[in-house]
Amino acid sequence: MDVFGSAAGLARSMALPVADRISRTWLERTKNPYLDEIHALAARLGIAGVYALNVVFEWSCTSGAFQTEGGIALRRVLDWGFPKLGENLVVAHQSGPAGDFHNITWPGIAGIYQSVARGRFAAAINQAPMRRHGPGLATDWLRNRFAVHKRGGMPPAFLLRQIFETARDYASAKEMLSRTTVAVPVIYTLVGTCAGEGCVIERLENDFALREIAGDRVCAANHFLSHLNGYGRGWLPRSNDSGERARKVDALSMRDIETEFSWFTPPIANPKSRLALNANAATGEFSLIGTAGLNRVTEVFRLQAG
Repeated sequence: MDVFGSAAGLARSMALPVADRISRTWLERTKNPYLDEIHALAARLGIAGVYALNVVFEWSCTSGAFQTEGGIALRRVLDWGFPKLGENLVVAHQSGPAGDFHNITWPGIAGIYQSVARGRFAAAINQAPMRRHGPGLATDWLRNRFAVHKRGGMPPAFLLRQIFETARDYASAKEMLSRTTVAVPVIYTLVGTCAGEGCVIERLENDFALREIAGDRVCAANHFLSHLNGYGRGWLPRSNDSGERARKVDALSMRDIETEFSWFTPPIANPKSRLALNANAATGEFSLIGTAGLNRVTEVFRLQAG
């Protein structure tokens, strides 16, 4: 089964062999703690692009932490332009010094984009907006890329993995996600196990803003809603509908939120959607579907407590 076919196609179409060399050099220079694992993945898969795919950060997402009758809940949609990701989802049972967790991922990926640790927390990554520098989108993108390769910091997906391996509770995870230096701006959504334990953490490389759950929710798309939005020359959301998606998820009825995937509707569901996730960190239960845009391409995967 060609579970990594979408990445192989991207490698051919986007000259990832070149990006692979650059990415590997950067991972080695910054002493990434998961480099040996990425080496092994690259050797096992035998295709160019594994190093680049482990540092790529070009997607949109919508996430929210909600106070429901069943406890704090994470709702999450990942939007990514790679084809076939929905069909090739993997639920990996992993562990670290702090305990076990379930990583919802793909073959060849060493970092974590969304995961659930029973009795501790659940979390997901949203891409942050693009930092503006000058006259145009292409210039901004290139300058941001060059800036990343000049500095260190932990790639956001690897920091999230570290947190799931080592943080023993919600408070520890929140502290580490807020204060650890990251390589690029990022938005984390984090939920715990007790009432009120839900937040969005908006990050710059060495700064952060916390948006705590208010009422029964706190939500995020791909733009800043904190003081971070005023930094520098401003920020460009990663998709034109980021504001619309944020408004939609923030306006969801509690009935929709509590009815498995009835909340997976446009614009939260969109042509680039690749998965939708419901998770409860207190019980460790979650349900998951793989999607190709608005269409489901897998059966519902449910992990029950016990």
